[in-house]
Parts: sequence; C-alpha cells; structure tokens
Amino acid sequence: MLHFKKSYFALGLLLFLIEFVIGAEVHDAIIRPYGGDFLVVILLYCLIKSFVDVPVFRTACGVLLFAYIVEVSQYFHLVNQLGLQHSKVAKILLGTCFSFTDLLSYTLGILLVIVVENVFMSMKNF
Repeated sequence: MLHFKKSYFALGLLLFLIEFVIGAEVHDAIIRPYGGDFLVVILLYCLIKSFVDVPVFRTACGVLLFAYIVEVSQYFHLVNQLGLQHSKVAKILLGTCFSFTDLLSYTLGILLVIVVENVFMSMKNF
C-alpha cells in the first residue's frame, strides 16, 4: 500500500508552488478565489498518490469529501469555535468564509483529476 511515486510528488510540489504564488502575489477576483480552490484538491490528490497506492476514484472521492468538510466547517465558523480566530495559520488552512462556488471549484478540480487519470489509464492499456 505504501509506495513513492516521483511523478505525483513532482506534480504536487509544482502545484504547491503555484498555490503559494497565487496566495502571496495574486489579488484578483478570479484566479485567487477560484483557481486556488480548483488546484488545491488536485494538489492534495497528488500528495496522497505520492505515498499511498489507493485507487483513483477512492482517492479522488476522499479528497473531495475532505474539501467539502473543510468548506462546511467554514459555514459553522470552526476557526472561531476552536478559539483560533487570531491564528493566521489556522485561518489560512481552515478558511473563514463558506462559499458554494468553492464547493463547485473543488468538484471541478476532482472531475479533472478523474478524467485525466482515466485518459492516462486508457493510454497505458492501448
């Protein structure tokens, strides 16, 4: 079950760097709020697949469920409930503002993962 896949890890690192640049340098109304959410689920997927050999669909669903849980926790102001409202790290990791469009961005990101993985799997079997 445990393994190390360099390709997933390299893509995960690249996505992390892109996310970092988006978070630090991009202050627009499209890329930062939607692009970052779209990419973060792909980043999480790649990091999991870097170290654990789990089927694509199961991993994708797990990542999507995790993202949904984090987003829903924002609706219930979990950061405040935990007394972490003054922690910049907690606010960055857990977020503070619930948005249905974030759920859509996560879903589209995971759908892209599933499509790309299926294309690569069919190319391997071709």
